[in-house]
Amino acid sequence: MIEQIRLNAVKWLHVHYPSDEDFNLLVKEYGFHPLDIEDCKTRIQRSKIDIYDNYNFMILHFPYFDKNNRFIKVKEIKIFWSKDYIITFGSAHWVIRELFLDLRKKIDDGEKDTLLISSDMLLYHMLDGLVKETQVILQRIDAEINLINKEMFNRNAQKIIEKISITRKNVILLNTTFKPQLRLFHKFESGEIKGFVGEDMEDYWGNILDHYQKNWDMIEDDGELLEGLSQTFDSMQANRTNEIMKMLTFISTIVLPMTFITGLYGMNVKLPLGDHPLAFAMIVGFMLLVVIFLILYFKRKRWM
Repeated sequence: MIEQIRLNAVKWLHVHYPSDEDFNLLVKEYGFHPLDIEDCKTRIQRSKIDIYDNYNFMILHFPYFDKNNRFIKVKEIKIFWSKDYIITFGSAHWVIRELFLDLRKKIDDGEKDTLLISSDMLLYHMLDGLVKETQVILQRIDAEINLINKEMFNRNAQKIIEKISITRKNVILLNTTFKPQLRLFHKFESGEIKGFVGEDMEDYWGNILDHYQKNWDMIEDDGELLEGLSQTFDSMQANRTNEIMKMLTFISTIVLPMTFITGLYGMNVKLPLGDHPLAFAMIVGFMLLVVIFLILYFKRKRWM
């Protein structure tokens, strides 16, 4: 199904759940390259921009949280961009869908948006909305990392491990999503990718690049911080394990001579003091002396 709104001299078509009939209609009317149509039918393409004489075709990726607000997923955004039109495909990122519905409502209400005077400006508003929404996601990642940092000294290790694993997975996905697109956005700012109207768009593309670069820096910082927190947590867990093993070793060392003495006097052979009326008290007293001696020895050696 093809939905359409007109903004001054620019058309915005959104093809929701495109069918072969929709693709054939677009090829017939706009002359799109067959490879671009094939890319529109295929999911999970690499981010790219193909430049033609009369239009450009872009594939971009932007993140969003799943229904449980735990794991980050990626929406693939495919855009045909020309002087007279913008065409978006499929179940696009909700930012684009919201912008489309908002503009359609303004048109139905008789309002005009003087900023959207060209396809270049419309594309700018799309990218600006997507980049700003990504900043909101990164702020949530930062908040999660700060929470991990605060809870790290709690005893609930399993909970911390789960949070670190989920957050690390999200940061890795953001890294692999944003890194290839950084070069693409540099092409806008450098002028390698030009608009279709005479107005100067370099400042606008530069603004998008600044926000995108800031997002990328935040992702790198989050990755380094998360790696440091993970190593710190691993060290803390190793120290706790060592402390437990140390205490168990002390107990075993103290119990060992007592076990030897009780085992020795438990044999059916004649032993010194075996027939003495105070033998039991003397043996217990000797074992207590051994325990006290070992504890004092460990403390003197600063082992406990």
